[in-house]
Amino acid sequence: MSDSYYELVDAADPRGELFAATDLVRGTWSAQIQHAAPVSALLVRALERQDARTDTRLSRVGIDLLGPVPVEGPLWVRSRVERTGRQIELISAEMLAPGPDQQPRPVARASGWRLQTLDTGAIAHASAPPLRPVSEARNMNMRQHWDRNYVHSLDWRWLTKPLAPGDGEAWIMPVVDLVKDESMTPLQRLFAVADDANGVGTKLDITKWTFLNTDLVVHLHRVPDGEWIGIRAETNYGPDGIGTTIGTLFDERGAVAAIQQSVLVRRRPDGNEPG
Repeated sequence: MSDSYYELVDAADPRGELFAATDLVRGTWSAQIQHAAPVSALLVRALERQDARTDTRLSRVGIDLLGPVPVEGPLWVRSRVERTGRQIELISAEMLAPGPDQQPRPVARASGWRLQTLDTGAIAHASAPPLRPVSEARNMNMRQHWDRNYVHSLDWRWLTKPLAPGDGEAWIMPVVDLVKDESMTPLQRLFAVADDANGVGTKLDITKWTFLNTDLVVHLHRVPDGEWIGIRAETNYGPDGIGTTIGTLFDERGAVAAIQQSVLVRRRPDGNEPG
């Protein structure tokens, strides 16, 4: 892969690893703001690398978006161990960007429970029915609706018709690197698309409504295998401008995780359509 979401500029910066974003992080709501999926994946990279142990893995990751993450300018990512333990550890990471005073301030945070692993293959179980195979999904050429942005970094194939009643279902594969010249780990690949559950599960017309998620929580019972990540999701909307996306994440073998997102719903001003 030659394209990437980020380039590592300085791994030894005292404020954290220093990154520069590429055009492929640009969001679908605004070209000046990063899509939450690359941000999430970069934070997961930091969680995985913090005092890494071969006998543990992340079981739950929560992402909080503290405000718009700018596309332009420097980005710093740093992490630390919040709670040490032989079987259970809590790791945190944050992304910083220059504020109005040009001083770095947090724009996104992540926390992850890291649990010690052992062999429980004899009792492995996932209740969610698997998605239909990738071969049955359709590429709807979503790139045609936007200038170069995050959508252009994906092979996105739908199993259901967008906005149709019931759960939305799709297979998504990133076709770029997370960080230039680095191979994505399975969890980084999953988080590079997990935030799309909001879009897969929505029942709202994007030309009439915005529906921005403020967070992302993923509970992983199994590490995904392969390049494709499947999403089955639906968003419930309250009467007061707030919704919740609930869904399941898959690889081609079956379910791997549960996902939830909080959603802020707003009506678009007349004539303000994406382009």
